[in-house]
Amino acid sequence: MRCPGPTGRAPGSLLPVLLVLLLAAGGRGAPRDAVICSQGLACRLLDADVLCGMEPAAPGPGLELLGLRLEPELRCAGPGGCSACLQARLRLGLEPEHSGHDAGTAASPRRDVAALLLLSGHGYASSRCVAVEVRASSALPGRRLGSVRFRCFEAPLGSELHVTAYSGARGRHRLSQRQRLPDCSWPTARAAIPQCRVPRLQVSPGLTAVLVEVQVATMELNYTLRLYHNHSHGAGGSGRAVTASGPMNYSVPLEEVLPCLCLQVWPEIQDPLRATLCPFSHDAAAWERLWEQTQLVLHDVGRTFTCSISAPCDLPAELVPCWSPAPTAPCQALPGLQQPVTGQGPQEFQALQPHPNLCVQARSSGRVWLTQCLRDGEHPGVLPGYADDILLMEPGGNASLCALQRGNCTPLSSFTAVGAGRPGLLEQQLQEDVASGQCMQLWRSEDGSGVTLWACPMHKYTRARWALAWLGVLLCAACILLLLLLKKDDVKGWLKSLRAGCGSKAPLRGRRSLLLHAAEPVAERAACALAAALRPMGMAVVAAPGGGGGVAAWGPLPWLHALHRRALRGGDTIVLLLSPAAEAAARRWEDAARDASRAGDASGAPGALHDPGNEAEPCEAFAAALSCAIPALSAGTGRYVVARLDPTVSVPQVLRAAPAFVLPGEAAGFLQALAGRRGCRLERYAAAVSERLRRALRE
Repeated sequence: MRCPGPTGRAPGSLLPVLLVLLLAAGGRGAPRDAVICSQGLACRLLDADVLCGMEPAAPGPGLELLGLRLEPELRCAGPGGCSACLQARLRLGLEPEHSGHDAGTAASPRRDVAALLLLSGHGYASSRCVAVEVRASSALPGRRLGSVRFRCFEAPLGSELHVTAYSGARGRHRLSQRQRLPDCSWPTARAAIPQCRVPRLQVSPGLTAVLVEVQVATMELNYTLRLYHNHSHGAGGSGRAVTASGPMNYSVPLEEVLPCLCLQVWPEIQDPLRATLCPFSHDAAAWERLWEQTQLVLHDVGRTFTCSISAPCDLPAELVPCWSPAPTAPCQALPGLQQPVTGQGPQEFQALQPHPNLCVQARSSGRVWLTQCLRDGEHPGVLPGYADDILLMEPGGNASLCALQRGNCTPLSSFTAVGAGRPGLLEQQLQEDVASGQCMQLWRSEDGSGVTLWACPMHKYTRARWALAWLGVLLCAACILLLLLLKKDDVKGWLKSLRAGCGSKAPLRGRRSLLLHAAEPVAERAACALAAALRPMGMAVVAAPGGGGGVAAWGPLPWLHALHRRALRGGDTIVLLLSPAAEAAARRWEDAARDASRAGDASGAPGALHDPGNEAEPCEAFAAALSCAIPALSAGTGRYVVARLDPTVSVPQVLRAAPAFVLPGEAAGFLQALAGRRGCRLERYAAAVSERLRRALRE
């Protein structure tokens, strides 16, 4: 409280009575208070806690107050137990009656001057008055006697103190001054006052959590750690507090680490300073986590379009209304309607009418974080408009309508979204729809620019387009049915071939093949096994050389020529089984053909076409078969397939025009080449063929 000023001077007999009372009190008060006088003055502290509101009075001249100065200092009761206070320094002097010219005359008696000083200190939290007795000799030269220091008036750091000094002099008997104590930025207070010893916070991120380490300044105190969300409109609730008596480590799960998460720690003392740290405000991962926990909700209240965003932290983002004709289509931003996110409450888009294709995007730092559309709400069917509506913009003035597409406003004269009708027909129809009120006005600017957004129905135009398409489909179907009726016999034959195809028990029915192999045991066994495996699949197989009366009567070469001509005429598949002996015969055929070609070049005359097969031995049937197969294969006539019975056997150059397969490993591809139908699945038959060939080759 404030010390009231005097209402009148006390009678002269008040000073002796007051001195008696103070002496009887025996100097009660805080023993740490002290009074220090300069040389030539004698002073003592009578009472450190007297009643404020009275001024001392003296019957005659006394000590006059010449100046008051306040200085901050520390008062310490022990190590680590200091507090801030103000020291009051008073400069004193004699009143004129005692400092005049008669002070040094012989007729003037020398006597001491005694005075009572009252000092009061008033702050917002405390008020105290002290009484000080001062004695001075009137024989001191000059008017200024010296100074008195009182130590001291305590007050909290940063608070203001009003100090007033009173004396019994008839002249200047009162001085007053206000002084604010320094805060913890005062270097002297940082190490001595407990309130200024603020603990430090250190944050260490981890894989699943963030470790908060509290480094305390004094082990004798308890400390409180508080975690809270900081918002621009104030602290977000009380947060979560943890208390410990010394250093502590606290783990924060990663899902709780957000940009607005702040940490605050303070010692458990009166009026402590608090250390505050918000370390995640620029953490990219924390911003990602915040957007994952943010929800954007759209509201359609009558003819008002609003949205609200719910997030644990403030979002420096903007809400952008956009137009999306389909869930997978890009969202076209509506010009002039974006607005910043303000708090957690609903935000209204002025004069924007709800439509199923309207969406709102939350954008921040050039990135779209959230998108929500009205069609995803609980009642999308009650909204006016259609999903296939087209968005038109009327720029205002004399400008014509344009369609908003891919960030641009395309003039209707070049707009080809429908792509039907003569040029300019769609533009004219849409202009008539806007003029007749068939289009829905989504938004009209209120700044006088005249920009208007329209949603015009397109279903009536697309319906006509699809009607023409369906009419064309039905016409094509009728033509196909008529053609099938006219070609009834051909259709039956086609269906019959399908029934005899891959789906039957004999997928190779109707096919014939000619197996050509060398006269060696492994090739003969493989030819017999392959013929035995293909016949149950419906394929007629002829193996050569196979013996019989034809070979004995005609000889190998004429007999093989006859079989080869019949296979070519019938479209049969000619299979060349390559064994080591067959490869050697093919190599000899190549060498003989190469030598004959060189001899013809040396003579300089184009001789007759040389056939190396004519030089083969009569019993070497495979060499004779090559003389038939290689010219036809080189000319591109006939169906040839090469089957290698050993992976080490390579295909000679003269036979590489035909597809080659390694048996039994590539039996499925071999059967597919024999079938001639890529759609047939012959895997189960290929397993049986492979097994027969493996048994034959192992013998």
